[in-house]
Amino acid sequence: MSFRVSIADVAREAGVSRQTVSRALNNKGEISDATLQRVLAVIDRLDYRPSTIARGLATRHTRTIGLIVPDIANAFFADISRGADDLAHPAGYSLLLRNTAEDPEREAELLGSLEQRAVDGVLLCSSRLSDECLADLVSRHEAVVLINRTLPGVSSVCVDDFCGAALRVAHLLRSGRRRIGVLSGTRMSHSGSERERGYRESLAEAGLPVDPALIARCAVPDIEGGYAAARGLLEAQPAIDGLICYNDLAATGALRACAELGRRVPDDVAVTGADDILLARLVTPALTTVRADRQAIGAAAARLLLGQLDGSANGCGCQSLVIEPELVIRASAP
Repeated sequence: MSFRVSIADVAREAGVSRQTVSRALNNKGEISDATLQRVLAVIDRLDYRPSTIARGLATRHTRTIGLIVPDIANAFFADISRGADDLAHPAGYSLLLRNTAEDPEREAELLGSLEQRAVDGVLLCSSRLSDECLADLVSRHEAVVLINRTLPGVSSVCVDDFCGAALRVAHLLRSGRRRIGVLSGTRMSHSGSERERGYRESLAEAGLPVDPALIARCAVPDIEGGYAAARGLLEAQPAIDGLICYNDLAATGALRACAELGRRVPDDVAVTGADDILLARLVTPALTTVRADRQAIGAAAARLLLGQLDGSANGCGCQSLVIEPELVIRASAP
């Protein structure tokens, strides 16, 4: 039966105190070289591995980064997580992934939980909290970077969602669409607000009226939420000939709603998504969408956070990076 070697076992075997073993592990330089070598030899022989939690309590650094996302099942956030981990792991940090399930109250609880766990820093994706609540909660952490959300005084990495919506509206207008509807995000979604603003301003620039009746909100920006919003909107506004969907998941739900209502895509209704996740290429018809390098977003956010943690960002202040999306044209809106 195996057992975990403790610092007390090392101290007893080396004939020193636990404090001396701790000094040897942390290279404090407060013990003689002979004692240091004896302790290190025992550590090697016993294959002692210090507890990360215990060392974190002593050093106030756990080498852990909290990563909070609104939907762990969404490939958009999975790719961001991969990008962040690819950068953090070689630097000696582990990611602690948490899912809010699009619930602001749960998001607030998770930020508090990560504070209690004494993570070194937090990457927070697409926060649904109010500015006031978010500012209070992030102020309790030593280092924070927001992804797809901005807040004064906090570093961030964002996709230009305004531009992404404008690209899609311009494409639909070029293809002759004039009654364009929107499946927007939740009320607290920064990305949803920016995409809706891009839609409104693009129509206005084209000299077309903005009809609030053409805007429906997804209760949750996933396939089911997109289906419900699209079905209700298309039934209420049968003249719609184009859709700007919050993301590719909502657009996939819209394709299903169109099929059930006998609306051919793209002949009757052109459908566009956002994010260009793998699903966008697999559905029929394949989705026209906007793309940004999601792994690059995660890596950029992790780089900013590590800069705060290792001190290399000192004097740089708040840094905000904006990623420009590109239009990807496929069969759902040629």
